[in-house]
Amino acid sequence: MLENIEINPLLERLPPHLKQFIKPQNYELYTYQDQAVWRHVMRKNVDFLSKVAHGSYLDGLKKTGISIDNIPSMYGMNRILKEIGWAAVAVDGFIPPAAFMEFQAYKILVIAANIRKLDNIEYTPAPDIIHEAAGHAPIIASPDYAEYLRRFGEIGSKAISSAHDHEMYEAVRKISILKETRSEKKDAALDEKIAAAEADIERLQNKKVEPSEMSLIRNLHWWTVEYGLVGTLENPKLYGAGLLSSLGESKSCLEPNVEKRPYSIDAAYQDFDITRKQPHLYVTPNFATLSEVLEEFANTMAVRKGGHRGLQKLINSKSLGTIELSTGLQISGHFTRMITNDDNEVVFFETRGESALAYREKELIGHGRSTHKNGFLSPLGKLKGINLAIEDMGPRDLQAYNFYDNERIEFTYESGIKVEGLNVTGQRNLNGKLMLIQFTDCTVTYKDEILFSPENGMLNLAVGKEIVSAYAGPADYYSFDLVFHESDTKTIKPVFSKREIAIQGLYEKVRTYREEDKINKPLLEKLKTQVENDYPEQWLLVEEINELIG
Repeated sequence: MLENIEINPLLERLPPHLKQFIKPQNYELYTYQDQAVWRHVMRKNVDFLSKVAHGSYLDGLKKTGISIDNIPSMYGMNRILKEIGWAAVAVDGFIPPAAFMEFQAYKILVIAANIRKLDNIEYTPAPDIIHEAAGHAPIIASPDYAEYLRRFGEIGSKAISSAHDHEMYEAVRKISILKETRSEKKDAALDEKIAAAEADIERLQNKKVEPSEMSLIRNLHWWTVEYGLVGTLENPKLYGAGLLSSLGESKSCLEPNVEKRPYSIDAAYQDFDITRKQPHLYVTPNFATLSEVLEEFANTMAVRKGGHRGLQKLINSKSLGTIELSTGLQISGHFTRMITNDDNEVVFFETRGESALAYREKELIGHGRSTHKNGFLSPLGKLKGINLAIEDMGPRDLQAYNFYDNERIEFTYESGIKVEGLNVTGQRNLNGKLMLIQFTDCTVTYKDEILFSPENGMLNLAVGKEIVSAYAGPADYYSFDLVFHESDTKTIKPVFSKREIAIQGLYEKVRTYREEDKINKPLLEKLKTQVENDYPEQWLLVEEINELIG
């Protein structure tokens, strides 16, 4: 998978579930027209952005190996990015948001290898190499911004998603691919598909759903990384990749009719429409403020709050997630149930299907999916009558309450959950506190319900007073086979007609003239006339010729 990428130490650290998204760039598939599109956008952008972009933009182009005349290759970018501690990989269009952010956490830029078609030269809803390489890469030359991007990925990859998020991701991916489909002639069927896709996005946007953590943090990502301004409200500079890569919006965003708002955590609750120009933008006074707001938002997330709300988010997500208990024990799986007390404290939780236990992001030996293939459950909290949690018991306490290996024991939690069985053994964390106790011939009851019985096998009781963290994904990525759902919407590869092949031949001829410095004005004038008569829609080719004629 990595055979076409310049070796960069950061790439070697990637876990398998991220490597699966990496695709060869296939540089040879770029047409001469594609190269002309890149050159046109970069020439126009660099000239304009040198006046309105953040100060690190021009320097960043050099530091990230991006030239005006040629589409960048992953080889060159990785060789140069390595010097500033980053790397780059090519992917096929949109990838799931959690994966995108996790790449950032590893300090790796995700670059969609395709390039926009001529019709969408000013703006494309699809991620392309102009947006990713010329938009995202240059600003990471600013150390403050680069650290913000890394930290954002670290926090964002833990955000809990919803089923609605997945629907929206698929809908946006679909419309971006459809709008970048290359068709020589008017295609009524394609127009119909685009209209249907736009209607689907509008339907999803109008759907009344509780925003998930992922949807909120994606808003923050949009209003900063993609469409952010920096400086003052009166004189902002561009740094968002969506603005830096758009010929049209890089200019229109500075006009008075686009509202400029001071950047704050409020941006997390402001939705956006990827198919249209933005009616308002947020301005941060500096990149340090971005990090401050990110930390403020992170303090609202289940990864830091834990508790019943965090667990409920995981249950609602119906996706693989992890909770961490106060002892440090981490349980990963698909959470399906919890019981809370009158104070909304979780006193029991349950997963269904393959689950795994870990400590400090490393799977506990003997507690992987094969051991817990049918799920995991456990009560939590303090013991009744002694107001003490098992994790806080010292050796004398354990002895006093009969917590001996190979001894039968019966105890009741403050919640009323009762455990009775043969204590086999315990497992401790680095601080010496019990975090797991194994029982056989065990029964767990709550009121009139049997939560666990001897027929269920061995009970692995999780020791912990409370849930201190809850987040998306597993604690140890190697515990699960993390093959993401492969999107049904595939990038549509162009098939060129004889006419289009002839056009590409003309672009090649003009590029050859430029590179070899062969300026034959009569020949170029003749070529220009041919293009205007036979291919009137190829304005970019005429522009290329005019530049040579002078």
